[in-house]
Amino acid sequence: MRLLIRYFFKLLRAILGPLMLLWEWLTPPKGIKRPESEQQQVDAYTRNLTLYQFLTCPFCIRVRRVIKRLSLNIETRDALKDPVSRQQLLEGGGTIKVPCLKIADEQGETRWLYESDEIIRHLEANIPDAESPAHPPASTPGV
Repeated sequence: MRLLIRYFFKLLRAILGPLMLLWEWLTPPKGIKRPESEQQQVDAYTRNLTLYQFLTCPFCIRVRRVIKRLSLNIETRDALKDPVSRQQLLEGGGTIKVPCLKIADEQGETRWLYESDEIIRHLEANIPDAESPAHPPASTPGV
């Protein structure tokens, strides 16, 4: 019975995965238009960000759509098909779970965000003109 359930979900993923990718491709969000100097500041910030993902993961698709909507240039790595990226995710973040945003700062410190909601909140809180009614910017606890 377990084997049957396992194959059922593999079949379901095999059918729905390409449909989700098609939907993502056909309905791209409109990106933010910024002045060139402001976009350069955003690009400088995103240079230290890397998104580890699986191509057909619905949570990864959600994060990629926000990245497109915010016009961010964030490096993406496929942790499913690229063994090097998968190993980096395991060693750096401690577990192979996606989406995962690697945030490296100027001092060499690295943080790993694993939940799509946390990733989206982080991006919207740190990028100018990124407020979204669905995800208000992160606020300071206790304020």
